[in-house]
Amino acid sequence: MVKYIKMRKDRQMKLFLKGFIRGAIPFIFMLVMSVWELIQGSSSDARTFLLNGLIIMLLGIASVIYEINRWNFSKQIIVHYITMLLTVFPILLLSGYYPLISFDDVLNVFLLFNKVGLMLFFATFIIAKVRREFRKRN
Repeated sequence: MVKYIKMRKDRQMKLFLKGFIRGAIPFIFMLVMSVWELIQGSSSDARTFLLNGLIIMLLGIASVIYEINRWNFSKQIIVHYITMLLTVFPILLLSGYYPLISFDDVLNVFLLFNKVGLMLFFATFIIAKVRREFRKRN
C-alpha cells in the first residue's frame, strides 16, 4: 500500500513538473519580452507581455490534466474548465484589457472567455484526432 502511494505521488510530481516546464518556457520568454519593453519605456506593453505570459504558464501547467489516464475525458474537461475559470478568468478581469463598468461588462468577458475556450478546445481536439489517425497509419 505504501509503495502504491509513493508510486502515485511520483507520477503526480512528474505530471506537475511536465506541466510546469510546458508553462515556464513560454513564460520566461514573455517575461524577457516584458522586461525589454519596460527598459524601452513601454510599461503598458510590458504589463501585457507579463499577463499574457502568466496566462500561457497557467495553460501549460493545466495541460497535464488531460494526461491523467484514470480520469475519463468528461472529468478532464470539467476539471480543466474549472481550473481556467479560477485562474485565467480573474486575470482577464483584473488585467485592464476590458472595461468593467457594469455587470454586463463582466458577463461579456465571461462569454468571450467561454467562446475562446470552446474554439481552442475544438481546435486541439481536432488536431489530436488527426495526429492519432496519422500515427495509426504510420
